[in-house]
Amino acid sequence: MAKFSELGLSAELLQAVHQMGFEEATPIQSETIPVSLAGRDVLGQAQTGTGKTAAFGIPIVEKMDLDSGHVQALILTPTRELAIQVAEELNRVGQSKKVRALPIYGGQEIDRQIRSLKKHPHIIVATPGRMQDHMRRRTIRLQNLSMVVLDEADEMLQMGFLEEIEAILSECPSERQTLLFSATMPTRIRNLASKFMMDPVEIKIKAKEVTMPSIEQYYIELSPRQKFDSLCNLLDIQSPELAIIFGRTKKRVDEITEGLTKRGYSAEGIHGDLSQARRDTVIRRFKEGTIDIMVATDVAARGLDISGVTHVYNFDIPQDSESYVHRIGRTGRAGKEGMAITFASFREMDHLRMIEQQTKRKMSRMSVPTIHEVVEGQQRLAVQRLLEVAEKEEEITSYIESAEALLESNDSVTLLSAALKLLTREPDKTPVQISDDHYSMRRGGGRRGGGDRSFGGKPRNDRNRFSYNEGSFSDGASGDRRSSANRSRNEGDKGGYRGGKSGGGKGGFKGSSKGGGKFSGGGKRGGSDRGKVKSR
Repeated sequence: MAKFSELGLSAELLQAVHQMGFEEATPIQSETIPVSLAGRDVLGQAQTGTGKTAAFGIPIVEKMDLDSGHVQALILTPTRELAIQVAEELNRVGQSKKVRALPIYGGQEIDRQIRSLKKHPHIIVATPGRMQDHMRRRTIRLQNLSMVVLDEADEMLQMGFLEEIEAILSECPSERQTLLFSATMPTRIRNLASKFMMDPVEIKIKAKEVTMPSIEQYYIELSPRQKFDSLCNLLDIQSPELAIIFGRTKKRVDEITEGLTKRGYSAEGIHGDLSQARRDTVIRRFKEGTIDIMVATDVAARGLDISGVTHVYNFDIPQDSESYVHRIGRTGRAGKEGMAITFASFREMDHLRMIEQQTKRKMSRMSVPTIHEVVEGQQRLAVQRLLEVAEKEEEITSYIESAEALLESNDSVTLLSAALKLLTREPDKTPVQISDDHYSMRRGGGRRGGGDRSFGGKPRNDRNRFSYNEGSFSDGASGDRRSSANRSRNEGDKGGYRGGKSGGGKGGFKGSSKGGGKFSGGGKRGGSDRGKVKSR
């Protein structure tokens, strides 16, 4: 793999990438970044989880004119969840340069978005329908755009957004740079590229197969309301030495951490809003065993190398197989065995099966833990503690006389039972508030993953509220009383998901194998015929 220092990035951006904990670029990043920095159009074929977001995000941040008060880059995504995640990662990449990205999507109050737009973001990450709403209102003007990215293009076409995409691209300046990324390259994608791209370089990355032979993998099918109590029950039953719990959002991590602390567990959380110093402190305390539970988002846990993690709990199902492998790879290291348990609702089971297919590992079903199992688990732990103390004769010498006196007037079994009761941690049912997850995991088929994406099948109402804090725009993005796959046109996004497909999530700094190729062909910039695709 190439190092980021070899890709022609500025010292400032290199520092930002290194602060995020990355030195080596993934294949899609090492091939895309130099080409994009050179100003070429790019047609990239890569699966979710190969690092696409950074592949286009780093060049975008590098090219931004900080003195301009206009939107300079537009990224179109198929769903609001992906728009949020892409914007979040771009804000992390661009933090040191003060480059700001704003997510724009249907379901959120448009007045809130207009207020955020008045803060002059450099980058807009939008769903096609809501983007058209702003174009009609003239609240987003495209005349100063220098870069356009179509992320998960095949997904957008499958959802019926071709008309909107073409209308948006037709309004963009002809002298722009266009990057298109897709997991597949059907004829419609190539036709779109021929129409709106100028002699693009074609990059094809094959996703690597991933397996985790040393990790016991389980899933528990349960309702969202059962999750937190079940998590606590598992912790009481299994008594992990070191455990990482993964939540999908920063808010989720905060709520889980607070809830665990209320119930007496030694837990701390890490996510993107923490300062680097605070993050380092939490990780150090976890490594030292000062705390035995760390709650984390995917992004915050990237690059962690901590030995001794015995258990991984996926409180929220991962967005795709790459994220799943990354998460459970925190355990089972250095030849040791580990255990990974994934919580999945009935609506998420098809997504879980997709992860199994792509990782080629079947998860074993585990029943929802019961209070009886919790008590048994804590009793076993109490017995273990008692025996450990009994082996240290020098430490209990001063207690022998009192013990003998007790035995003269009490039954030994009764006394031991009382001692075990004192040592046994009773189940703590302190009330804890965990917000409903805003992500829609609908039942249906899928060719690739996306815990942060919509799934094929019948749409459902999603009344869960969501609040997003994307950093530079403090008012964030909240709302949406419908799932991303059940949006209406008056919200700015075409309703209905047409075709039982699932999508990915934001790209990560993750590995894969690589391939190559390029586009060649004529076509003058600004015309509707931008050259034909010719694979190398």
